[in-house]
Amino acid sequence: MAARRRLKRVASSQPGFLTLKSSLHPTDLAGNRRKRVNKNKKKNWNKYSDINDVEEFLEDVRHQERTTGGLLSEKTDDNLFYVDLGQPEKPEQKAEDAQPDDGKKRKGKSSRPLRIDLILQQDSLVPPPKDILAYQQPNAKKLRRIAQKAEQLAAKGVVPRRQKRLLNRRPVDRTAKKAEANNNPDREYYDIWEQQPKVSADPWYLQQTGKKLVKRPEKLNEKPSVLPAVEVIAPGGSYNPDFFSHQALLQEAHEVEVQKKKQEDKLERQLAVNREDKATEETNLREQVEGLVEEDENNEEEAAPSMEDDEAALAAIAVTQKKTERQIKKERAEKIKEQQRLANRRQTEQQQQLFQLRSIKASIKQQDLKTKDKQMQRRAKQEAQKAQPRRLGKLKFQAPDLDVQLSDELAGSLRQLKPEGSVLKDRFKSLQKRNLIEPRERAKFKRRLKVKYVEKRAFKEIT
Repeated sequence: MAARRRLKRVASSQPGFLTLKSSLHPTDLAGNRRKRVNKNKKKNWNKYSDINDVEEFLEDVRHQERTTGGLLSEKTDDNLFYVDLGQPEKPEQKAEDAQPDDGKKRKGKSSRPLRIDLILQQDSLVPPPKDILAYQQPNAKKLRRIAQKAEQLAAKGVVPRRQKRLLNRRPVDRTAKKAEANNNPDREYYDIWEQQPKVSADPWYLQQTGKKLVKRPEKLNEKPSVLPAVEVIAPGGSYNPDFFSHQALLQEAHEVEVQKKKQEDKLERQLAVNREDKATEETNLREQVEGLVEEDENNEEEAAPSMEDDEAALAAIAVTQKKTERQIKKERAEKIKEQQRLANRRQTEQQQQLFQLRSIKASIKQQDLKTKDKQMQRRAKQEAQKAQPRRLGKLKFQAPDLDVQLSDELAGSLRQLKPEGSVLKDRFKSLQKRNLIEPRERAKFKRRLKVKYVEKRAFKEIT
């Protein structure tokens, strides 16, 4: 940077350097020899650093570039001087032309540009900097190479494979009409705000190129809940409600609190400890002595089952003895007789059913009525569930508390009314109730690392 300033200072000291300011001499830009000062210290930087000559030189260069478009020393004589040939003589106007017409405007001050337009005109001859980002294009080299290759193939008459497949498969429509002009009044009317846009291309072509629109499922057109977006509060929630309406709202809030109290009591009963399960001195002593006193009784009990096992083994041996032929024939005859008895009984029951047709029809009719009742109840339950929040996540929907005021809290006018509740929370709960978002809870902050407390030295010195 210092070498550059030195070169500019030397250039300005040359006899051929021209300046636009008459009071400024080129030799004054170089300046006198500076005083040798130690600039290693920071306090001498601004004190002994004089850059006025450099700033004046640069300002003069910028002034020349703005007014003339470059340095005057680099301009030619034709650009700096011109030959004065005197003022050209104006031709004498005729008498008829001297009188201006009333319909035409007079020339003079009215034809001059306004001063505001002159101020807004560009007075600098320095060209604006070129915006390189405006000319850049992503993957420009790759796209240029692809375009050049496509031009070379087109010059040779080679058709790309993709285009060839489209030409071979797409049916040629010989009766296709030519595109109508936009200014044709007889052209077909087209509504740009129509929901379903017109598809003029071939369906197979749209399917292969991935431009075919996907059919919207009918399920998406159904609302997830039949509840309105904004529910109207009960009449008892007004700032000046009717007595009976207010009492009905209080009764509803009271029932909600009673249900909450019942749930809390039930949870306390389930978690309560039974008095019989509490440990006492007797139970502690029994646990300590267990296994030491009852050894003899256990030995006697073990001897008794051994005798029973021997008897069971002898009975099993007797059962596994081989049967005689007479016994086998007898068991077979009894089995056949039992099967015949069951078949006769089944046939008798079927014959009896012929005389019970009326009772059977009545039972079938009664069963159909029960089935219809169950179907109606199921439909009513499904309709009622549409107005209830569904289980969309791991958390259940919790209804917000009712905004209700007691009788002594009611305000007589809107000016004395105190605002309650939050609009943001109300809208958030409404979205959860209408099954638009799942119920959520605020994330809990978990500290991964343990907090370490350290006493500073200054604190230790004081204590």
